[in-house]
Amino acid sequence: MKPQHKHLLLLTLLFIVSVSLFMSKPSRAQTLTKQTALNHSISAVFVFGDSTVDPGNNNYIETVFKSNFPPYGKDFPNHIATGRFTNGRLVTDYMASYVGIKANVPPYLDSTLSMEELMTGVSFASAASGFDPLTPQISGVISMTKQMEYFREYKARLQIGIGRKRTQNLIKNAAFFISAGTNDFVVNYFGPPVRRQSYTVLSYQQFLIQQLLHFIQDLGDQGARKIAIVGLPPMGCLPAVITLYSNDLFHGRGCIESLSSIARDYNRMLQNEILKVMTVGGPLIVYGDIYTPLIDMIQGRKYGFEEVNTGCCGTGFLEASLLCNPKSIVCPDATKHVFWDSIHPTEKAYSIIFNSFRSTIDYVLGIE
Repeated sequence: MKPQHKHLLLLTLLFIVSVSLFMSKPSRAQTLTKQTALNHSISAVFVFGDSTVDPGNNNYIETVFKSNFPPYGKDFPNHIATGRFTNGRLVTDYMASYVGIKANVPPYLDSTLSMEELMTGVSFASAASGFDPLTPQISGVISMTKQMEYFREYKARLQIGIGRKRTQNLIKNAAFFISAGTNDFVVNYFGPPVRRQSYTVLSYQQFLIQQLLHFIQDLGDQGARKIAIVGLPPMGCLPAVITLYSNDLFHGRGCIESLSSIARDYNRMLQNEILKVMTVGGPLIVYGDIYTPLIDMIQGRKYGFEEVNTGCCGTGFLEASLLCNPKSIVCPDATKHVFWDSIHPTEKAYSIIFNSFRSTIDYVLGIE
């Protein structure tokens, strides 16, 4: 397949997401209560980013990038396909349970949410979004700028419901999570040549980080005090990327090192920038290393997964969103797969990612 045809196929059939973090062990998460959250001053969980933290916002907009149909949600409570791009719960759902806020983080665009649901946190994330303003335009999804607008709208709604002072305290004591970036590279930069004509890889990495830093500044201006930023995964190891860039689709499906190398460089740059912007009296900002645990799973160094370069849905080579549908064949045991479809990890993979990051989460929460 010619490179330009691969890019066209990527843009029309797929979107890539960055992998998030913060998955807890279900047994512990389910035993924590709201009192735990109060003890550690976590009032709510707010989420921004792309599809691994989108619990269904895309259900409410005009886009093909949706997953509110089987087999998505196969292992979610009551087997409901809510719009989450995996077989079960998202990392942010488990995070909310872990801190004792709620069982699952709902999408902000769900108009049926009660004031109580709103008060304990929502996700503004949109599958296929990214830090580069051009990325969501390609897919017709919610940009990071629009997600911030929704957050301001959310605050206004809350002030009407519970008052300005209570709203300010709630925001001050909330945890904020940001996960995006992979779409910017795989769908955007290495897709249409628009960005490559203006940016080298290095300058594009710097551009994305500056967009992220502006977003963090906006959150701080809105009262956020605890912010977690997820790095990039080994992008070259996503099954869809292997399919689109590999010379051999069926044998030796190894990771595309050039793309994974870009992710590693980006992550180092991001960590350095976080250290620079941290100020005394400013928001607490932490970095989540997603690359290491995921590459350990994929390369078989830990955890014992049997399938690491294909998804559980369909052939696992290209199926995602509409291509992973009720007519698709599904693997008998998703726990043996790192990836649910050709892009998104399984629930089990997310849980391992959380466990690798437990100490950082506890640090944010103030847990000794």
